[in-house]
Amino acid sequence: MDKTVELPEKKPAAMTSRQRVLTALHHEEPDRVPIQVDFTPEAAEKISTHLGLSDATVEAYTGEISDLPIALGHDLLVAWHGIATSFYAVDDAPEYTCEWGLRWRWVDIPGGRYTEVVGRPLEDERRLDSYACPDPTESWRYEAARKLVREHGNTHAIVGAMPCTTFEGAWYLRGFDRFMVDLAVNRDFANKLLGKLYEFQLVTGTTLAEIGVDIIWMGDDFGTQASLLMSPEMWREFFKPLYAQLIGAFKDVNPEVKIAYHSDGNIEPLLPEFIEVGVDILNAVQPKAMDPAHLKKRFGQNLCFWGTVDIQEVLPFGTPEDVEQEVERRIRTVGPGGGLILGPSHNIQPDTPLENILAFYRAVEKHGYYLGYANSTTCMDEKREKTASGE
Repeated sequence: MDKTVELPEKKPAAMTSRQRVLTALHHEEPDRVPIQVDFTPEAAEKISTHLGLSDATVEAYTGEISDLPIALGHDLLVAWHGIATSFYAVDDAPEYTCEWGLRWRWVDIPGGRYTEVVGRPLEDERRLDSYACPDPTESWRYEAARKLVREHGNTHAIVGAMPCTTFEGAWYLRGFDRFMVDLAVNRDFANKLLGKLYEFQLVTGTTLAEIGVDIIWMGDDFGTQASLLMSPEMWREFFKPLYAQLIGAFKDVNPEVKIAYHSDGNIEPLLPEFIEVGVDILNAVQPKAMDPAHLKKRFGQNLCFWGTVDIQEVLPFGTPEDVEQEVERRIRTVGPGGGLILGPSHNIQPDTPLENILAFYRAVEKHGYYLGYANSTTCMDEKREKTASGE
């Protein structure tokens, strides 16, 4: 590994990370585009080793706190809750069963490994009445969020993440094919299962709002690379009311809390209704599925965008120059006027070269400063100047 490849020297900050994020989320331009990056455990260890950090704990999907995001200058710090914390729950056994009754198996892939569900507690629908979600009132679940607010809440934007909120949680427990059939022909069962998840998430999100996180990060994947997984009518029937009730409850506790929503794939047909139920931020804006520049033009008055940088082709297989061009493109086309939190459109994977990871951060320092905050003209400034002059 070439130890001479380093992160860039950061320019003097005009804002704290928290100020930077909140300014962007109010659709105003901060000093620099705020950033947040998630890593798989292997990618986290790669960059941590390069930086000489003793703590290579991955931030994503755990209730633990890592030194890595602060060392890398991330503006948002994330604490995770719910089913997603089961993804890496046990690392010293080939299989394990989590608190949700899901049996997970480790699967080897080139350069790393991941877990997949191989046993589900609700494969037999007769078990639903006796099934209980874990207790969301247990205080230990929120220790990381409390610690982040206490120790970093004045300097960073704190995120309480609760992904797999309804749809994904349900099909994890039931099985994807079974639950899709349930939505079509076994609707009472589907609603009852979703109701159990709703109650868990209601307590989780209201607790996070009470703790004082700046952003509650919900999410369910509703898109394939090209289209929705279900009809908009089915989404409206089963999921829109749940999100509206959850988001309303969270904002009743803290009217200032921002709601981020994650979905992979192309979900553009649902975005007007996401706005209607109170979503403030769309994550992860997968550019191979939806054009971030188009979304900015169509929805940028109502939605902020978190992500946008391609992890399917550019980060793993491109050159450092390709990464810089990708970062510059997203900043130039989505960044003007604020409303952008820049980052990869999902976790950085094990096969991503270290040089490309570092190129992302260098590109942010080179291109990410807004007019008036950098000594040299950035690509974003050039675009704005051309627009102002009529070019």
